[in-house]
Amino acid sequence: MGLPQEGGLIIIENKLDDTGTDVVWQGLKYTSYCSTLTNEQIIKIYQEYLDSNGGGDAKENILEFLERETDEDLLLNSNDQKIFFIANNYRKEVTSTVLWLLDHDIQIRCFKATPYSLGEELFLQIEQIIPLPETAEYMIDAKEKEKEKKGKSKKVEETKSQLVSLWSSLKEELSSRNQKYLDNVKAKPLFHMGFWNGSGYFACCIGRHNLRIELYINNDEEKKFFNKLYSLKDEIPKGIKDRIIWQKLEGKKASRLKIEPTEDEKANLRGKWGDSDHFEDVVMWFADNIKPFYNGTFPIWSKIQSELK
Repeated sequence: MGLPQEGGLIIIENKLDDTGTDVVWQGLKYTSYCSTLTNEQIIKIYQEYLDSNGGGDAKENILEFLERETDEDLLLNSNDQKIFFIANNYRKEVTSTVLWLLDHDIQIRCFKATPYSLGEELFLQIEQIIPLPETAEYMIDAKEKEKEKKGKSKKVEETKSQLVSLWSSLKEELSSRNQKYLDNVKAKPLFHMGFWNGSGYFACCIGRHNLRIELYINNDEEKKFFNKLYSLKDEIPKGIKDRIIWQKLEGKKASRLKIEPTEDEKANLRGKWGDSDHFEDVVMWFADNIKPFYNGTFPIWSKIQSELK
């Protein structure tokens, strides 16, 4: 069982060689069971796995993976479940059933696992065969269009569309200012948009209660990158330095420094980010503030990465 960032569960049915005739039934049976799991049950299952494999805190790991600070309103199993089959060989009755399920909007994929050796080294090549990667996006688009025609679009789809539209507008605004931060970043239906520089993620984010522009430092369990940055904070121009909120995130593998709207800026950002009356204001806040934040923090971040390699 796996947990993707966008939510829902992935049920993985793994066969050493042949799929057998009952693999689809087994996958559907397990998925049906997992569809009823609550947050507490999922965390418990993961915790039991961690306890038998070196330990760790399941809940904290999940929150960190999902880039959430609290479990408020957390729903781990809200979306439809996905089924992944992994095997070396697939019988025709299995592939035909999978294709039929795909045509009926069941999220299911087949991966072929091929072991091979190179000298004394052993490798496992895994490739997706159903649906083929080059056709998967087309199939998804086709299904979404069909849903729209039937009037079955859900609120979550509206939110995704708003996010893509917002980030696309931000890219256009930055381009008009000849600021190329997001030129190579695709607008996706996520609550953040940014780019990586080493282990640092410079991003514009939409939080539950506020907007923010941040430098998210990944894999910094010992906080050496964060501590070094903080020790050099006086090198950041005063105008932006005074606005930075430093979040060490003790007990987590990541840390963060961010800026949020000032009290004066908040006056122009009343209401929900997706409200049409406030859409442009959100785009403009990101566009106005990403340059001073990036210019103030990137030179130091770049120097630190060279020193702490």
